[in-house]
Amino acid sequence: MKSGTVLLSIFLLLTYCGYAQVKVFKGTSTYSSDVLFNIEDGEVYKKNSTYSSDVILTIRKNKIYKENSSYSSDVLYTIVDGKVYKGNSTYSSDIVFTIKDGKVYKKTSTYSSDVLATIKDLRVYKENSSYSSDILFSYNGFLTLEEFVAIWHVFKYEF
Repeated sequence: MKSGTVLLSIFLLLTYCGYAQVKVFKGTSTYSSDVLFNIEDGEVYKKNSTYSSDVILTIRKNKIYKENSSYSSDVLYTIVDGKVYKGNSTYSSDIVFTIKDGKVYKKTSTYSSDVLATIKDLRVYKENSSYSSDILFSYNGFLTLEEFVAIWHVFKYEF
């Protein structure tokens, strides 16, 4: 089987079966004591919890909501084509950051001087770095763009 076919098969299997829990760790650790938060079924939970009282953010379609809300007034971000907008907006003036080719950029920029983070091999590095000392956090599975945005928000603003 070609690698593209294998990846498509895995994607379809995950879509059909539901996504597995993805854990986010401090640095390069994979110890359960170093879990910062986890994602399961569109919810971001504190540490290893899956209790509804420990929901930090909710992910529904292309939107990120506060806690376990689904009210339009509680939308933190709307994600469209790699652009992350503030709240329910899709105005270019409300772009908070852009994700493209494994990089998180300030606002609408795609200049290397505006890189906030680099995403590579299940790790997120500070700015343009790929040094292990610059790993901000790591995770242990497939993430959608929306899940990554939720993780980025929690990492940047909740910790």
